[in-house]
Amino acid sequence: MPSGPYDVIIIGGGPAGLNAALILGRCLRRVLLCDDGHPRNAASGGMHGYLSRDGCLPAEFLAIGRRELSRYAVEFCHVHVSTAQAVDGGFAVSLETGEKLKSRKLLLATGVKDRLPEIENITRFYGRSVFHCPYCDGWEMREQPLAVYGRGRPGAGLAQSLLKWTSDLIVCTGGPHRMSSADRKILDARRIPIITKRIVRLEGQGEVLERIVFADGEILPRRGIFFTTSQAQQCDLAEKFGCVFTAKGSVRTDRHGATNVPGLYVAGDASFDVQFVIVAAAEGAKAGVAINKALQLEVLS
Repeated sequence: MPSGPYDVIIIGGGPAGLNAALILGRCLRRVLLCDDGHPRNAASGGMHGYLSRDGCLPAEFLAIGRRELSRYAVEFCHVHVSTAQAVDGGFAVSLETGEKLKSRKLLLATGVKDRLPEIENITRFYGRSVFHCPYCDGWEMREQPLAVYGRGRPGAGLAQSLLKWTSDLIVCTGGPHRMSSADRKILDARRIPIITKRIVRLEGQGEVLERIVFADGEILPRRGIFFTTSQAQQCDLAEKFGCVFTAKGSVRTDRHGATNVPGLYVAGDASFDVQFVIVAAAEGAKAGVAINKALQLEVLS
């Protein structure tokens, strides 16, 4: 088990946390990375938009990152962090195993979690036929009959975005569509129908979606669904620290990941709204540089 004290404890071992650990390890910092093994993209059949890693399985990507860290002074602990608080000289972190550790700086790279629509069988298809990001999975579903699950402006916007990948598109709202007349006009002009009936379940072979079943028994043949519902912080530590949040629910930071709490940094999906693996990794790198500079200044003061 880890001992400490550490220069930095990183909570979250996804792309942001791993890349921050890489930068800090190369700066000869003593780093502990804690991860409880629940990445947001665990269900994905492959991550995309990451140069040199396009199509890589999420688990493989994380394994590569951990292997690269092994040459540096970075310790990895597969454990859930129970609590963390600011103390004199830095932070105190408690692990679910009972260990209590200290660090001079703390980085939260815990990301977000998607709230899946409450539809029977949706978890079976999630990551293979049901998605939330067209930039991540639109190419794989190109020219297929697709559905958008969403209401209001987000639902209308997602439908318009997906038109680049397919012309066979239907919006399903599961209730009142809540779209403005302007949005309705745009969808009508693009010949995108809206179905407001409640969806009761998804059906198909294995992980391949074949049809959407509505409450009245109607069946809509579809090959995939892209949804826009909501997401939440994967971890409540930022809230407990008193971090400032944006209107979209992400942690407000400066461009290097620093929060309003001295010594506390946030990087990855939990902070900004462009949620790509490559962007999260870049944010982790920026936070790593900022943390190292802050530690240097402490020595000089």
